[in-house]
Formats: sequence, C-alpha cells, structure tokens
Amino acid sequence: MKNIFFSAFVIFLCFSCEDFLEEDPRALISPETFFASENDARQAVNGIYAILKNNSLYGQVGLDHFYDNGADIIEPNRSANFVEPIGNYSMNEALADVSVQKMSVSDTWKDLYRIILNANIIIDRVTGNEAITQEAQIDIIAETTFIRALAYWHVTNLWGDAPYYTDPLTIDEIRTLGRTDEATIISGVLADLQLAEDNLQSSYTGADRGRASKWAAAIIMAKIYMKQQNWQAGLNKCLEIINESEHSLLPTYAEVFDPTNEYNAEIIWSLDFAKDIRGQFEEGVLRADGSLPGFAGNGNWRPSMFNPRLRDEPLNTDERGALRAALTARGEAFNGTGLQIASKDFAEKFPLNDLRRPLNIMDNYLGFDLVFPYMPKFMNLSLETSPRFNHSDNRMIFRLADVYLMAAECENELNGPDNAYQYIHPIRERAYETQAEWELVGLSQQEFREAIYDERKWELAAEAHRRYDLIRWGILLDVVQKLEYRFWKPNENIRPYHVLLPIPLQELELNPALLESDPTNNGYR
Repeated sequence: MKNIFFSAFVIFLCFSCEDFLEEDPRALISPETFFASENDARQAVNGIYAILKNNSLYGQVGLDHFYDNGADIIEPNRSANFVEPIGNYSMNEALADVSVQKMSVSDTWKDLYRIILNANIIIDRVTGNEAITQEAQIDIIAETTFIRALAYWHVTNLWGDAPYYTDPLTIDEIRTLGRTDEATIISGVLADLQLAEDNLQSSYTGADRGRASKWAAAIIMAKIYMKQQNWQAGLNKCLEIINESEHSLLPTYAEVFDPTNEYNAEIIWSLDFAKDIRGQFEEGVLRADGSLPGFAGNGNWRPSMFNPRLRDEPLNTDERGALRAALTARGEAFNGTGLQIASKDFAEKFPLNDLRRPLNIMDNYLGFDLVFPYMPKFMNLSLETSPRFNHSDNRMIFRLADVYLMAAECENELNGPDNAYQYIHPIRERAYETQAEWELVGLSQQEFREAIYDERKWELAAEAHRRYDLIRWGILLDVVQKLEYRFWKPNENIRPYHVLLPIPLQELELNPALLESDPTNNGYR
C-alpha cells in the first residue's frame, strides 16, 4: 500500500498516444502549481492512461489472468508457475503478493487504486480551476471520470466489496478504509459512466485515437446492467451504440485483427502502443536526469504471450531447423512464450466450418504441423516491426461485435428469440460460407441462450470477456468442472468462492479494516 500512496502527486507524462511519447518527462511538480494550465491537466490524464498499460493491467496478461485463464478458452503450453495460481485455482492470500514482471494480484490491486487515487486528484484540481476553460474542464473531468469508473468496475469484478472513495483523501485516511459493498460502488460507477458518456467525444482522430470515447462508457454500462439482469437498460445501451455511433461491423472477421488497420470501424476502444517506447509505468519518481525507470521491454508485451516458442515446435523436431529457416526467410521468428494458447477443449470443439477458426486455432504454420494450437489473431511474428516484448500492436478493449451479441442476449431475455436473431445473425453471417450454416431458426428461449454462450466463445475468444460472462451466467463452476486441461487440474480445484480473488496479504497487514466486513477474505480464509 505504501507504494500506492508514495506516488500520490507523481503523475507521469502521456504514454497513451504515440505522438505524445516523444515529449520529455516532467519532474515532480508541487501541488500548488501542478495545474497551472490545461496542458498540465491533459498530461496528468495521459499519466493514468500509462498506468492502464502496465503489465498488471492491459500491457501483458494482468487482466487476462482474471478474465480468460481458468475458463474454457485459454491455457498455457506448460506448467508455468507465475500464471498457475489463477488458472489452476490454487490462489491464496500469500500467493496474491508474488510478482513476476509486475504481474500479480497485488500489482493489479495497487495499479487500479493508483489510477483511482490520481483520478480523484485530477478531478479535484481541475474542477473550478480558473487557468482552465470551462469547456476543457468538462472534457478533462469526463475522461478522468471514465478511467476511474473503469478501474472501480475491474475492482468489483475481481474483489466484489472493496475500498471506495471519490475525494482526494489523505494517505492516512485511505489506509483506514474498510470495504464498501459492491452495489454501492457500482451505483457510483454507473453515475460516473453516464457523466462520461454525456460529455466525451464520439470519436477521436490522429494522435488521440487511443483515448476512450463515449461509446466505451456506454458498453461498460451495458455490461453492468446485464450482470444485474436489468435487460431493458442493457438493451437500450447496446442500441445506442449500434444505432448512434459511427462504428460498424467489418465484412470479415480477419479484417478486425489486421495489424495495419488497428483503428478500424469495428473497434470501439483500443489502447495504442509504440515500439521502442517505454510505455510501462513503474512505482517511484523520475530519475534525477529526467528519465523514466522501466523494464527490459518497451512496447506491448502481450503478443509475445501468444507467439510460439521455437523450442516447443514443430511437432516433428527433426524439422526445427527447416522451420527456423522458413521463418527467417519471412523476417519472422517463433520467439514468444506460448503461455497464452487455445485450450484443449476450445481447440477440439471450435467448428471446423467456422471461418473464424484459422484466426483462433493455428496448428500448422508454413506447412509444419505444430505441437500446440496457437491464436494467430493476437500473434505478431515480425522481427522488424514486432520484436519480443516490444510490440507496437494495440491492445483491443471493446469492439462492436460484442455489442451485437449483448443486444441479442438482452432481447432474448426480455422477449424470447424472435427479435433477437437480427443481432446475432450479422455476427454469424460473416463466420460461415452459406446461409444454411449461419442462420438460426426456431430456437426456444433456452436454446437461444445456449447459442449465445457458444457464439460469444467463438467470436470473442481471448478478448478478456469469458470468465466475466461465465460468472454472470452462473455457470463458471459447471463449465470448468466438465473440462480436461493439459497440465493443471482446475476442474478439480475450483470452488464456489473462486468467482472472486483474495485481497493480498500485505494489504490486509497494512489495513486490518479490510477484514471487518468479511473476515473470510472472499472465502480464502
């Protein structure tokens, strides 16, 4: 917890937009003069975007641990210990503190609350600031409020009840906060998101394309309403996005993941990364020379987690030299970690006639049969543009296909499938060759519900939605217990309380008030 508060007034320069990445980092600025201009406030907002790009959140597999691993889509290609506690349901309070490359339950907790702390400071200093125009104040507050709401949404998804505050509290005040019930936090999150949707721009261009628009706020609201089973409110938000935004579905699934078109019309929000730029936020202050502390890698780490390792491939080990030569001829390399691959169950069940399969299941490359099934839609093998742990690939957060499937689900829950087909069919139509394959007809409400379960799995694989979906549907345990896994036994280890994480032990030791409302720590004691 000390590290969270240590940087209370240290907000780093923008890492969210590639043009801004070339600016010089600011030194520590006194609270009295920090927001002497609109530019100061804008840089502060860019600083909290930078935290979002940490390995513990969106930079590597921080949030992927919680939203994908341990479900029925993703698993590693070996028994790697740093991803094991989540994926194998062996997590406990002490393991929550174990950090590898800034990835642990504790790192995620700290970074989410660092965002919240800094957002509260920004909102407080911008509000009524005479050095900033009223129009700019509204825009900055709306964007900061969105990011704070996003952080609290993740906090409630991962821990349920949690500390909640929206004022710039002192360190001592924060250290004594107990847990606020999830419903109260979500009520505040919804209010923040509505403010953001009402005031954020509909889209951004140029260097600002990595910023969240009003539609990013709307999709999170829709997801919250659906988790609450407020189907009409969820449908209304989905239809706002479908009918009022400029976003549209692309003709083919492959186009959505084209690395040369990362801001295509289907993507509602993605965090932009740049190769050879230190996009990682590290605890502490700037160095005396004004440089930023960082990690070995500079750009996005996540594609390396999906890329194969040559030491694991190909299936015929005698062909390894030939595979290396074939890759080299293309300016490529199998230089990833292989720790995010298609699960055994997912690879076996993905329909063979589904045009999305080649983007989600790669078991042969350049004519070489592979040992494991990889997920090409998030891979980048280029040595020139995307070296290991230094990828320029954006991190996709939300896209329109998700919204169509959400609208289909809401409509089915409200009125049955008759009017829900119109939302699921556009997604399926581009996934199959013929109408006979993609068209759904004559389904009951329960059959349509189950069709949604599968469609979201195939369409949104490894996009950090699956465990959230399985939990809100109330079927996580049932699904996991019926599966077979390569290395671990999550099907044997999973328990009902695993829908949430434990608050890390070091946080409990620093703030015993966190146990007052729940001495079991979400069932882990």
